Amino acid sequence: MPLTDYLIYILLLAGVALSIWRKKLTVSGAITGGVIGLLIFKGGGYTGIAMLTSFFVVGSWATGWQMNMKQKARLAEHDKGKRTASQVIANGGVAAMFGALAWYRPEYAALFQLMMAGSLAAATADTLSSELGTVYGKRFYDIISFKKVKAGPDGVVSLEGTLIGAAGAVVIAFIYLLGNGFTMAGLIIVAAGIIGNLADSVLGATLERRGIIGNNIVNFLNTLTGALICAGLLAGY
Repeated sequence: MPLTDYLIYILLLAGVALSIWRKKLTVSGAITGGVIGLLIFKGGGYTGIAMLTSFFVVGSWATGWQMNMKQKARLAEHDKGKRTASQVIANGGVAAMFGALAWYRPEYAALFQLMMAGSLAAATADTLSSELGTVYGKRFYDIISFKKVKAGPDGVVSLEGTLIGAAGAVVIAFIYLLGNGFTMAGLIIVAAGIIGNLADSVLGATLERRGIIGNNIVNFLNTLTGALICAGLLAGY
């Protein structure tokens, strides 16, 4: 086993400890995140772990950005955005699943790694559009009726938030391309991130708003949509 692999394992353990110490994750959330990171590394290598790290770092920063303003507007998450195990699975479980599949079936690793990237692009786009859209958005619309509404409710979007989310998907796509070569896969990942984010808003405005499903399921379906969009666009390319 390469020495650098041991370094990744040490960094994963350090990340678990740091996320608990900095109160970014609950204890169970941090351990779950460590397992997810391990599976993504085993299936996606250094590129996979770099994508996951970028999602976590950028997402954590976006969650904490302008926290006082979000709290005053009652737009901040409970407990200042500290993630639980269920939230970690909702955002990273799909990527971990495809990491495990790529590890188990290396002959299909290229496809599963692309789907992993699509799921993380969707998760990043959703987190950034939600956390920063409320800060920088000027006009907010219900994604179903397109009527102007106030920021906050499920399924409410803004142009600024959507564009910021797309930028998050670009970050994940760029990291993927650095590790796998610059191909059309980058556009596929960005498209998957944007579509997954929009699907998240549609689910929020319909099923979540009616209490049929919760936010964690919405986030899980968002990331699954991103992964499936990658597979579908790759098949049609």
